[in-house]
Amino acid sequence: MAGYLSPAAYLYVEEQEYLQAYEDVLERYKDERDKVQKKTFTKWINQHLMKVRKHVSDLYEDLRDGHNLISLLEVLSGDTLPREKGRMRFHRLQNVQIALDYLKRRQVKLVNIRNDDITDGNPKLTLGLIWTIILHFQISDIHVTGESEDMSAKERLLLWTQQATEGYAGVRCENFTTCWRDGKLFNAIIHKYRPDLIDMNTVAVQSNLANLEHAFYVAEKIGVIRLLDPEDVDVSSPDEKSVITYVSSLYDAFPKVPEGGEGIGANCYFSTEWVTLLWSLTLDLFLFSFQALYNQYLQFKETEIPPKETEKSKIKRLYKLLEIWIEFGRIKLLQGYHPNDIEREWGKLIIAMLEREKALRPEVERLEMLQQIASRVQRDSIICEDKLILARNALQSDSKRLESGVQFQNEAEIAGYILECENLLRQHVIDVQILIDGRYYQADQLVQRVAKLRDEIVALRNECSSVYSKGRMLTTEQTKLMISGITQSLNSGFAQTLNPCLNSGLTQSLTPSLTSSSVTSGLSSGMTSRLTPSVTPAYTPGFPSTLIPNFSSGVEPNSLQTLKLMQIRKPLLKSSLLDQNLTEEEVNMKFVQDLLNWVDEMQVQCCLLYLSILLFTAVNSIF
Repeated sequence: MAGYLSPAAYLYVEEQEYLQAYEDVLERYKDERDKVQKKTFTKWINQHLMKVRKHVSDLYEDLRDGHNLISLLEVLSGDTLPREKGRMRFHRLQNVQIALDYLKRRQVKLVNIRNDDITDGNPKLTLGLIWTIILHFQISDIHVTGESEDMSAKERLLLWTQQATEGYAGVRCENFTTCWRDGKLFNAIIHKYRPDLIDMNTVAVQSNLANLEHAFYVAEKIGVIRLLDPEDVDVSSPDEKSVITYVSSLYDAFPKVPEGGEGIGANCYFSTEWVTLLWSLTLDLFLFSFQALYNQYLQFKETEIPPKETEKSKIKRLYKLLEIWIEFGRIKLLQGYHPNDIEREWGKLIIAMLEREKALRPEVERLEMLQQIASRVQRDSIICEDKLILARNALQSDSKRLESGVQFQNEAEIAGYILECENLLRQHVIDVQILIDGRYYQADQLVQRVAKLRDEIVALRNECSSVYSKGRMLTTEQTKLMISGITQSLNSGFAQTLNPCLNSGLTQSLTPSLTSSSVTSGLSSGMTSRLTPSVTPAYTPGFPSTLIPNFSSGVEPNSLQTLKLMQIRKPLLKSSLLDQNLTEEEVNMKFVQDLLNWVDEMQVQCCLLYLSILLFTAVNSIF
């Protein structure tokens, strides 16, 4: 009874044997799957590392030092990563960590993968890392018409495959495992884009291995690396990750354009349309300004032409790729949309652009010159207006001084402002005439502005003449007071009473410039600053009749007669200066100049008269 097993024990042993057999099968399956993945991933890595002249023979061993891993990421991303050059374990761990950190910065999720796992050559985690890299750099960029936002990269690739093989008899795509075993899906995808390379009638009757071999062979001819072998796929359940990797390579190899060539037609049409539009534009001064037309041309040249030229080159490449389709009639290319037709229309467009620029540039340069002149007129007009404001403020200040009986101070400053404004005005007249002749669009406005400045300058000059002529004129009361003071001084004695008379008579009624410090300074200062033609006639008749006899005794009769017969020149009348060859402004200037000269003469003669009076007074006191 020692070797006898109860029914329960027997069932338990049988169950354990069954589970062990299942685990053995599963392990063998996993080993086979890992073997296929290792081969597929190794080929995928090598197709990228060959760009930097590197190669991986054993995936688990050749990634341990981290150098090949860093090189792979540099090729895929275009970035440059640092690396340790030592051979010790520390340097290997550091290089692998550099690669892992870079993936983390790119938001790549790494689940339970550490640097020591790769450095120690862990098969499962090494395959997991490479699959993660494939998902991020190759499969995640897949996009297809009709996709939804919540689709994964795997689902988008499956949708693309279903769209590409739609309508093929006996072909269905529901997954990336069993549906690919017979090889028909691979052949259907290639036939969709290159019908000249695949005969689907032959595919329908061939074996799985023959279809797979033919598909991989043709795909390799058009640039798709043979990542899989037929025996890797012709199994009960092909490795999903390996199939996805290969199908994504097919996706990258073929163009993504709408069926029927609509994309070509839409991209070709721009050339003919633009040439027609550009030729239809007319140079109409009354509808558009040349500056606006030139700006429109520059915008067209700088913003529209470069992307369209890039698009034209893309169309040529696309046509070259789809030329077989067009020849087999799968795509109908409309008349006028051949690359040669596009080049011909593009040439017309370039010629039209050159002719338009030739027509616009001289006129634009002329307009720019007129714009500079207009800007100068506007700038100088502002300067002139500011100076006129300063001149008016100074004139108002002097006007208040004169009303208060104080000497004016700003006449020379105002004259300088007016002179500067007149010089600017002369240049304005020349510039405005150029703008009028050039039909500058704002010429009328600038003419009005310059005319307004001219009127303001003339008005200010007239106002200055009025204010300062009053300032130089002695009133009747001031004249009488001055003569009365002189008479009293002469009658009462020069040395004793002259100064008080000046203080009481002139200081109150004349101007502050006439002081009582001395006889000479008082009279000469008052006459110099205030004397005008209205003063002169008052001297001779204004003296009392008893004045001359009082101081003339003892004086020689010839000297007295000479004093009486002294002639005083009258100022010229404005009417006597009129001349057909002179403008009104020039006549006014001559008249003012004559008045100023006459004032200077009167100052000299009055001083002589005053000295004569002093002399007579002195002689009279002696005798």
